[in-house]
Amino acid sequence: MRRITHISTLALVAALGATAAGAEVFPTDSAVTAATLYPQGATILREAAFDLPAGRHSIVLTDMPLIDLDSLRLQAEGLVIGTISYRDRAVPPSGAEEAPGIAAARQAVRDVEAQLQEVEDRARAAELAGEAARDRIAFLTRLGGTEAAGSADAARLAELLDLVGGESLKAREAAQAAEQQARAIREERRPLEEDLKAAKAALDALLTASQDQSVLVIEVEAPEAASGQLTLSYASWQASWYPAYDAYLTTGDSPALELSRGAYLRQSTGEDWQDVAVTFSTARPSGQIMPGFVDADRLSIFDPDEMPRPVPQPSFMGRAEASDMALMAEPQMEEKAVAGFDGINVTYAAPQPVSVANDADAVKIALGRLDFTPEVFARAVPLHDTSAFLVAALTNDSGELLLPGMAQLFRDGTYVGRSQVDLVPDGEETEWSFGPIDGLRLTRLQERLDGDRGVISRQNTRHEAVTLRVENRTAQDWDLRLLDRVPYSEQDDLKIEWSADLAPEVVDFDDRKGVLEWQFPLASGAEQQILLEHEVTWPEGMVLR
Repeated sequence: MRRITHISTLALVAALGATAAGAEVFPTDSAVTAATLYPQGATILREAAFDLPAGRHSIVLTDMPLIDLDSLRLQAEGLVIGTISYRDRAVPPSGAEEAPGIAAARQAVRDVEAQLQEVEDRARAAELAGEAARDRIAFLTRLGGTEAAGSADAARLAELLDLVGGESLKAREAAQAAEQQARAIREERRPLEEDLKAAKAALDALLTASQDQSVLVIEVEAPEAASGQLTLSYASWQASWYPAYDAYLTTGDSPALELSRGAYLRQSTGEDWQDVAVTFSTARPSGQIMPGFVDADRLSIFDPDEMPRPVPQPSFMGRAEASDMALMAEPQMEEKAVAGFDGINVTYAAPQPVSVANDADAVKIALGRLDFTPEVFARAVPLHDTSAFLVAALTNDSGELLLPGMAQLFRDGTYVGRSQVDLVPDGEETEWSFGPIDGLRLTRLQERLDGDRGVISRQNTRHEAVTLRVENRTAQDWDLRLLDRVPYSEQDDLKIEWSADLAPEVVDFDDRKGVLEWQFPLASGAEQQILLEHEVTWPEGMVLR
């Protein structure tokens, strides 16, 4: 720790009224050493070294970013922590030295600017010579006019004109040469201007930390001389992480799915992170933290003529926004991260310290690989598609939660696109699609019924028939899962009867009323047709909707 008497620091401490009588002021540097990131928000740990004699003192941290003061927690072995004063406005300069890289980048900018100035000075010197030549021209012009008007001697006049003409020519040539020289010198600016642009860009790339800073003054008492680390912990909503997946599907006789997981982290906390121990957590402190409240449900009856007017209620959006505001007011891909589980949340510790620039970098950390044995089949939806899609169905037996995120999809080594992955708890089944199978052609045709095209409608009856067709024009056999639907009713008077010449294996697929699934093999070159019919009847005088 540095024992200094910097005027601005002492003035700040005095302004905050944070120094006890006789207490000595100890400014010190601090830095982020660890961070636990959540899908939204982070818990940040920073440390500051101290070396204090016995007695009461004020530790001053002038390199703090803006923080959530309500969440601040401090700990220092051997010290008793007293009053804490925080200022985030009218903060004096910290006086901290710039990092060597930033200082060197600033010097590089100054060096190029000096070279540009030297070129401009030489060009200006050439221009001054040209201006002097033009002054001579003006003088000679005035001289020639005055002398010519006052001389009646023809010989003397001719001699004067020769003198003025000759000297004027020399002066004009000198002015022209000076202008040419100045232009030639200024041509040297072009490469230097490019160098200056590059130097400034290099400096800007290093100046990612915010200029908004705060100061923390901590009054402590040391029963005896003590040295160690002052640890500060606080929450930030300006850092987060999100998962990213690479899914590699291998088809064939022994299908396999390799899921390579990563985590992207970003932070805009106001300062750069350098060699920080990062942990990723699936906890969501920004989300709901308590169960909903079930209020009593009172019913009453009224005379329709005396029905009270309903009291306007706040909109759902208004309540949600107010809740969010209250919540906010409270407040590299080589080695894989190590996972942990506390029974509720999963954490991943990055294998190496991480450096992340403020509001600039997105850093990816490997979270390891999971292997699954999927069931591979072709999903056909002729209601919407003209081709079937390759699908891998799997059970998450990894023992871990798969968080929602974006997945890059590869099928037998070929990139097929990307897709959003939903939340998949341990033990739950899910399906991932790996692109279309162009050789599995789908059609859905309405059949003719009594001369009409696919639909017969009477006053209280509607009859519809469709043919579902799948053609396998690929060179391999496929297991098909075909989805279609028939309408359903929740009214006793609305009757719906349906039939299919090939019975579906699943009715109300995925708990969706009226959705049917057929499962069948389809050999190369073969086709499958299914006739699906339904009839809807309802009482006369009613309207079908």
